[in-house]
Amino acid sequence: MDRNKLLEELKAKIIKTLSLPETTPADIPSDAPLFEDDGLGLDSVDALDLVLMLETDYGISIDGKAEAKSVFASVHAMADFILSSKK
Repeated sequence: MDRNKLLEELKAKIIKTLSLPETTPADIPSDAPLFEDDGLGLDSVDALDLVLMLETDYGISIDGKAEAKSVFASVHAMADFILSSKK
């Protein structure tokens, strides 16, 4: 899977999953923090929704809070996790 294509796909899925109609994929920098105020400012409920999306759409699971924190650091981190899980 092409990494750039996956990044754009993830951005679209984040918008859809979290119901962010005012946000476009271009509004989400690939390396911006997802859960900090200077990024998307997501919260723990959003994290649960994203975990479910990854499990459903990509067939991968996240083991524990520590792994989740690194996976959801940014869209880049999410893409890297998906690509490494598919090997």
